Amino acid sequence: MPAEEERRVIPDVPRGPLCAYRSKAKFNWKDFRLVLEDKELIKIKYDTWRRLEAEPLFAPVTSTLSADQQKERAARQVNRVADLELAPAEIYSKPYKYRVRYLMSINEALHAVCPSLSVKIALGVGLFTNSLLAMGTERHQDTYNKAWNREIITCLAITEVSHGSNTKRCRTTATYDPRTQEFVIHTPDFEAAKCWVGNLGKTASVALLFAILYTADGQNHGLQGFLVPIRDPKTLLPYPGVTVGDIGEKIGLNGIDNGFVMFNNYRIPRENLLNRTGDVTPDGVYESTFSEPGKILGAVLESFSAGRLGIMQESSNTLSHAAVIAVRYAALRKQFGPDRNGPEQSIIEYQLHQWRIFPYLAAACVLKVSVFAMTEIYLETVQKSQAESNGFELLTQIVSEIHALVSSSKPLVTWTARDAIQESREACGGHGYLRAANLGELRNNHDPSCTYEGDNNVLGQQASNWLIRQWKNAQVESPVGTASFINRRQQILNGNFDALLRSGVNVESHQFVSQCYEWLMCWLLQQSVTQMEEASRANVDSFMARNNCQVYRARDLSRAYAEYYALESFRTRCARGDVSEELRPVLFNVYLVYGMWCLDRHMTTFYVGSFASGSQFADAVRNTLLRVCGELRDSAVAIADALAPPDWVLNSVLAKSDGRLYENIQSVFMTNPGAMERAAWWKDIIPSKQKSKL
Repeated sequence: MPAEEERRVIPDVPRGPLCAYRSKAKFNWKDFRLVLEDKELIKIKYDTWRRLEAEPLFAPVTSTLSADQQKERAARQVNRVADLELAPAEIYSKPYKYRVRYLMSINEALHAVCPSLSVKIALGVGLFTNSLLAMGTERHQDTYNKAWNREIITCLAITEVSHGSNTKRCRTTATYDPRTQEFVIHTPDFEAAKCWVGNLGKTASVALLFAILYTADGQNHGLQGFLVPIRDPKTLLPYPGVTVGDIGEKIGLNGIDNGFVMFNNYRIPRENLLNRTGDVTPDGVYESTFSEPGKILGAVLESFSAGRLGIMQESSNTLSHAAVIAVRYAALRKQFGPDRNGPEQSIIEYQLHQWRIFPYLAAACVLKVSVFAMTEIYLETVQKSQAESNGFELLTQIVSEIHALVSSSKPLVTWTARDAIQESREACGGHGYLRAANLGELRNNHDPSCTYEGDNNVLGQQASNWLIRQWKNAQVESPVGTASFINRRQQILNGNFDALLRSGVNVESHQFVSQCYEWLMCWLLQQSVTQMEEASRANVDSFMARNNCQVYRARDLSRAYAEYYALESFRTRCARGDVSEELRPVLFNVYLVYGMWCLDRHMTTFYVGSFASGSQFADAVRNTLLRVCGELRDSAVAIADALAPPDWVLNSVLAKSDGRLYENIQSVFMTNPGAMERAAWWKDIIPSKQKSKL
């Protein structure tokens, strides 16, 4: 059991109407929080929030700012965060894993306060410098230092108007001119314009640009990275030959100045080529350089996976915030009751409401733990690759598995958060539509997470492709163990629901959930491979064969794989010795709610694949889900407390920890600007017939 000292890291919640449900929990909510998150990382977040709360620039806004005002506010916040030095100087001399974990925790805290601010820093500092480490060399160190110290504003320019996911078909070119020892950057037409580039619209002075490298002999050497000056850093005016602008107002995240840029035979020095794996000599010869494979591999892994892990961390917090708002509101909002003339009861008591919101509460817990576990594997792998230059083959296998895991989990986490926000908005009724409820802001700011850093549907295909390769391999290559179940494929596929029951497996057990998932994944793998083999025999090319097995096969496989990993990660965490006995029942109920809810989503496949027949399997899963949701009712508010940030960060009038729901709504109604003033335009809307009588 955590010591009182560990609990003190987490601030208390005020007493109030929510205590009626808080008192029903049979566990300490702070202990629950310490299972979901590491104590040191919790401390980092609360320290960050305390410092930001004292800064007027980070106070929540009460009305919607214009897009330009949002950009200005976010840019000022970036500068202020740099001044605050939220990470102490000694952090940067710590080992890689510790250092990155610390900085990730700060970024999570920033994202909870202002997503635009967090994304601007992640793009302009984190992703830019990571990519520079992955692809650059010592000659780019000065730019790295300036970006890291925020002396310059930077961006990554990859996506073009007509190409996003298929980066190999980007059409911006960089042609080497040996006479002047320069690269000539050129945009052939508007479709090749770089677009959606964060920080580029108004502020960035340097871009890490991806373009097709051509040597003077006309040979195409593929997509390469280049450091390209965009604006004068002292005036922020663009250089001649650069056409750059802002793409305009978006659905959300308008604090980020997303931009577009076109180049008209714009020249940069030869040294601006990022030459870690390939370089061009002064006289124009392209040379491939590949040394220290372990370190290069680690840097590349860091560059491409860190951003997606960051998105998952932020999305799991967004999911938590939506669930907290829905649960606290449900505990306070009363409607109807068994006695028509008697007292009303809280809507959290109704089974339908529990079924709507408790799976998202459980998902917030499970996915928070699984994203943490995934990040641990990733950071340890990068740290190992930086320390060792041997073991390249093993590292390659780990990188492939982590890539598959991240590619399946990023869609799962971001889609779950998206759906949680919408369900929570509806579950809070009309009040949920208030701007002050904060669910609209959560929804609009979260939505792009399903698209950027890899479109969710495209990423899922990368995960399923890796699983299919493991299925076809003579030996499964799964160093992390996420696909080791494939080694038992025949035994798994020979099983079914009836066989599970006969073997003594209890429906309400982790063995049941785990074995159902293993059958599901094996069956989807078998069907996907069979479908592709049949297409091959019918002379369908492999590209079309793979694409035609996505719906109801590979797409479902990718999601099931991510859910399986999440559930196994949560179960492993809950089995550790630091988890007290009083916490185990509620943690297991959280596991069961999420597990049964996910299995229910795959119900059709279980019947199509003959894992089950008749109603017994569906009844077992659904009845267990409903029963355990009922059991979770008395724990729900305490779990929400364990997930919640401070009130000023959650920023929802419906979910303040004091539980004074209607007093808080009254305050919002009465104090919003102009609430009880006559409109300045009142004369213009008086009906014309009345005007004639005045």
